[in-house]
Amino acid sequence: MLNHYETVFILTPILSEQQAKDAVTKFCTLLEENGSQVAAREEWGMRRLAYPIEGKSSGLYVYLQFDCEPSVIATLETAFRRDERIMRFLTTKLDKYAYEYALRRMHKEEAQQ
Repeated sequence: MLNHYETVFILTPILSEQQAKDAVTKFCTLLEENGSQVAAREEWGMRRLAYPIEGKSSGLYVYLQFDCEPSVIATLETAFRRDERIMRFLTTKLDKYAYEYALRRMHKEEAQQ
């Protein structure tokens, strides 16, 4: 059974735009190769951090929402830990209410465009 997850990760701010896109594509591809379905991908852009991480005060935030088997999360988080471009990440399993909210939010954003 596929569970619903979302993850937010912070890329180091010293990356070029192309390097950042390559990093995001790498993780989306990793998910898809492991049988996941990426439902949403949002690049939130450069944001100021609440506290310095690795001596940096800002980072590029990326949000992914996806459906996958629970075993894929370990693979994804191992890839995050091994990639030097990732400063922090957080993956959360969505319960049915959070998932419904995320779907409504996505459809609301699509309607505004």
